[in-house]
Amino acid sequence: MIIEPRMRGFICLTAHPDGCAQNVKNQINYVKSKGAIHGPKKVLVIGASTGFGLASRITAAFGSNAATLGVFFEKEPAPGKTATPGWYNSAAFEQEAHKAGLYAKSINGDAFSNEIKQQTIDLIKADLGQVDLVIYSLASPVRMHPVTGVLHRSVLKPIGNTFTNKTVDFHTGNVTQVSIEPANQEDIDNTVVVMGGEDWAMWTDALKSAGVLAEGVTTIAYSYIGPEVTEAVYRKGTIGRAKDHLEATAFEITDSLQSINGKAFVSVNKALVTQASSAIPVIPLYISLLYKIMKAEGVHEGCIEQMQRLFAERLYMNAPIPTDDKGRIRIDDWEMRDDIQDRVKALWATATTENLSEIGDLAGYKQDFLNLFGFGFDGVDYNGEANEMLQIPSISE
Repeated sequence: MIIEPRMRGFICLTAHPDGCAQNVKNQINYVKSKGAIHGPKKVLVIGASTGFGLASRITAAFGSNAATLGVFFEKEPAPGKTATPGWYNSAAFEQEAHKAGLYAKSINGDAFSNEIKQQTIDLIKADLGQVDLVIYSLASPVRMHPVTGVLHRSVLKPIGNTFTNKTVDFHTGNVTQVSIEPANQEDIDNTVVVMGGEDWAMWTDALKSAGVLAEGVTTIAYSYIGPEVTEAVYRKGTIGRAKDHLEATAFEITDSLQSINGKAFVSVNKALVTQASSAIPVIPLYISLLYKIMKAEGVHEGCIEQMQRLFAERLYMNAPIPTDDKGRIRIDDWEMRDDIQDRVKALWATATTENLSEIGDLAGYKQDFLNLFGFGFDGVDYNGEANEMLQIPSISE
């Protein structure tokens, strides 16, 4: 079928398998260009199909020649209906990994469930024995709790007061004011259950109890802090409470891994265009201004640049892992440079519909958004027939 992007609000309803494959190949080529990383050899990535999780899997495989097992929850294709982009990303990744002689298998299902945890453990035991790195990169708006059976939904809300500030519709470029009513306690609690650290700890406990974590294992989850202009709706809002919980959980997991000399870290990453960030008011405007400045300074990074730097310059550099005063790895260091943030703040005050295309990088934002779904890549024939029924090798076996 010929596949075109079909937008509904902050979501693209279609994905292009050839474009997703090109996205994966571009990331692989970047990692290869940076040279070998003396890193992990057997890696589990929970949330492996898009964004930082996919980039982590690519970095481990093509930077360290690691065997990788990816867990994700993606919609399969049907005749005349595309899969979600993560499905096609994972199909392309496995194909490229197998070509390179690397072990790569995937599990598609609800990573919050006990069943998927057990299926993962069984596959590690059968194929890998143990893993030496566990990446936790789940991004889901809902979680069915495996113990209580309650379905929890996260919300994007401020805490305490109504939040009012600028935002942009990145499709049209219209800069407007947005107001968001504050969360109640139930909103906060649900968001922490979905996006906090409980499931990360459950995964770690299950893997450790099953004996599939190697001596000296590292596990890492991803977080974000961001600037003052977004903090009311992000770091000081409901998501921020969940991130606080995630970061506190890292210390609890490290304690639980003492017997095998394991450690848990949270990496604070850069603001990037994702399906999730596109839906958060204020964030698209912030990112468009940030991109303009960081590109001009030559320090702009996407997911793969961030993860390659995380592995090569933080996790696996044969030295103590540098952390901030709260024990977090900071790979958002370039974004949060004082000179960059001062310029973003100044541009924010002046941003309007009329001048955003000049002072910001809205075109770059739109390009990155389309890229998430496999659209807008050079070298892909978007007018030609594409195979929407593309399968993931290890899942179709």
